[in-house]
Amino acid sequence: MESVKQTVTVEKNVTDSVPADTSSSRGFGVAASPFNGVKLELGICIILGILLWLGADFITTNKDTQLLILLAFSLLGTTWLVVRTRAVLRRCVTEQAKS
Repeated sequence: MESVKQTVTVEKNVTDSVPADTSSSRGFGVAASPFNGVKLELGICIILGILLWLGADFITTNKDTQLLILLAFSLLGTTWLVVRTRAVLRRCVTEQAKS
């Protein structure tokens, strides 16, 4: 079995005015996007859905009612996220039309 070694040279551009300082960037960061709010709400819906799934047995012992509660939460969360996503898309299209 042959091993292939590939060498890549990287040259530093001296004309860059901003140094690449990676030591000051700490933590978790997400690039700016109009959908960041929707992503956060999706994460909240997923966490709440898991908690509801785990706690459905304590709410009621009837399996059909548990399924109905989880289905209702899923439909409500999905509807909310679709409405929010469409609103963000509409706002983006409006801002692009103004430009």
